[in-house]
Amino acid sequence: MKFTIQKSSAYLPLILAIVLILGMMIGVRLVSSSADRSMFVYPKTDKLSGVLNFIEMEYVDSVSKDQLVEKTIPALLKNLDPHSVYIPAKDLQRVTEPLEGNFDGIGIQFNMLNDTVVVIQTISGGPSERIGIMPGDRIVEIEDTVVAGVGLPDQEVVKKLRGLRGTRVKVGVKRQSITGLMEFEITRDRIPLYSVDVAYMIDDQIGYIKISQFSRTTFEEYMEAAEKLNAAGMKKLILDLRGNGGGYMDAATNIADQFLSEGEMIVYTEGKSSPRTNVYAKSKGLNLDTELVVLIDEWSASASEIIAGAIQDNDRGLVVGRRSFGKGLVQAQTMFSDGSALRLTVARYYTPTGRSIQKPYDNGSDEYYNDLGQRFFHGEFDEADSISFNDSLKFTTPGGNIVYGGGGIMPHVFIPRDTAGITDYFNEVTRKGLIYRFAFNYSDNNRSALSEFDNAADINHNLNSRNLIPKFVEFAAAQGVERNDAQIGKSGQLIHTQLKAYIARNIIDNEGFYPIIGEIDETLQKSISLLDKGTGYHLTQLQ
Repeated sequence: MKFTIQKSSAYLPLILAIVLILGMMIGVRLVSSSADRSMFVYPKTDKLSGVLNFIEMEYVDSVSKDQLVEKTIPALLKNLDPHSVYIPAKDLQRVTEPLEGNFDGIGIQFNMLNDTVVVIQTISGGPSERIGIMPGDRIVEIEDTVVAGVGLPDQEVVKKLRGLRGTRVKVGVKRQSITGLMEFEITRDRIPLYSVDVAYMIDDQIGYIKISQFSRTTFEEYMEAAEKLNAAGMKKLILDLRGNGGGYMDAATNIADQFLSEGEMIVYTEGKSSPRTNVYAKSKGLNLDTELVVLIDEWSASASEIIAGAIQDNDRGLVVGRRSFGKGLVQAQTMFSDGSALRLTVARYYTPTGRSIQKPYDNGSDEYYNDLGQRFFHGEFDEADSISFNDSLKFTTPGGNIVYGGGGIMPHVFIPRDTAGITDYFNEVTRKGLIYRFAFNYSDNNRSALSEFDNAADINHNLNSRNLIPKFVEFAAAQGVERNDAQIGKSGQLIHTQLKAYIARNIIDNEGFYPIIGEIDETLQKSISLLDKGTGYHLTQLQ
């Protein structure tokens, strides 16, 4: 018996192995059998459809093929480049609305203050202004439903107020000077979205135009702004494209055309299935004789870089700021029958000297978008970019100036981020949003007196005499930020200017904000100095 047990034990592993192998073979044959059925129905030439149908037919749980497709398309595009994207039908209107230059709504700018919808501005000529809604009004009810003090998210408020043109919405409004609620029925209308944030004269000769994006209406907005400033005597222009992430390419090329002589190249595009297309200046531009400085920063991208590159490569003006984002890919949009869309990269764009401004994306989208974080970490917002030392990226303009490719537009004049006046006290009041909150409360409580002024200079002068800093410090202390006289002294000018700028915005919108905040804008102030020296026209070789 002892011998029998030992012999059986010796064969036991072999027996178990045979059983396991047979089991695995059976499993493989079962799977292979199912797979063979799938492949007979779905040919190998359409593997993706075959996989999706195979999953739908054979997966252990019920799945929706449509949902799988919605999740699969973005994954496919992610393996191409960071700017080829799929837009589901439910998101398309939200994504495209800013570029179309209008939306349907009631025509107000609002903020949520103490969980209440407070009207900041009414759109000039819009439906809310026409029926008498005023800045400072609190919208307490929408369609007899209380929306104040109930924790309603901003997007839910927007959803309740917006609607198709011609439809109506009833609102209950609380106005400080009136007891009880005022009831308004507003007929929704087409509301313009402006991409030219502001246009004003800094002094007798220097104009300033800020463009936030390039939408379908941007070129018309720019022309109107430039004509207004020309009529006011503008000889020099600061075109601010900081923070402008791009938009429609033709809006950018049409604006660049206003500064360049006929026949000068603005940009060219080229792709595998898109033959090279050159875009040239073709008309007598509105600003051919205007000295020019273009402002850019790390968030200036795409169409902004087209303008900056065209100005730089044609030696037409100065580019000032920090290296731009580096987005040089052109997308074409395809619509699907369900209302969704695909924006596929079909070409690259190049500046007149042949620079591709697109930064590398070989290591995936996450690293691509983290590039700005890496630039900050390496100190490239504080010192001129090291990319300028790479000889392989050098290009030469017709005037003999060296420009650089490799990812973004390198400015002629580098301006580091402004850290003057930054203290722990300033960071704390900023983190808690106290500067804006104080400015809003102050505007709200003094609206009648401040509304007598219709320009930034008068508002600024009036606010300089109102002892805002002591009042703000008291307000901040009540919100839990301990007074620190040494740090307040260091940050005082920064805080005071921001307070005045936000108060002015609450009274006369951007026409009040930008002229005041410009007092502490180092990039703007440097640009004014450069234009005063006469360095903003056709450039000779820069030293």
